[in-house]
Amino acid sequence: PMRNDRLLHALGLCAKAGRLITGTPMICEVMRTGRPRVYLVAAASDNAEHTAKRLRDRTSFYGVPLTLTAFDGGALSDAVGKSGRISAVAVTDENLARLVEGAIRAAQEPNLQ
Repeated sequence: PMRNDRLLHALGLCAKAGRLITGTPMICEVMRTGRPRVYLVAAASDNAEHTAKRLRDRTSFYGVPLTLTAFDGGALSDAVGKSGRISAVAVTDENLARLVEGAIRAAQEPNLQ
């Protein structure tokens, strides 16, 4: 699970850089206005079905990649310095989104070492 930590670390960097939107309502609102541009949405593993569906529908509608992470809302909020739990985070920087995508791919690949 070293590779899973890469994703949490990458999301933490996005938060420190001020390039992260947290929570489904805020993410949906930002995607609707188009400002700032959302490059990627990462969702918690333990969302209620209506939240999961809202994220799927909205990201699909606006053409934004959505990833279901292996982390629950508590782990996501810890990683980005928020309290409580968060349903999802959105990355609003293209290069940071690439970093996050790389961490997601690394976590999904079988361990080849």
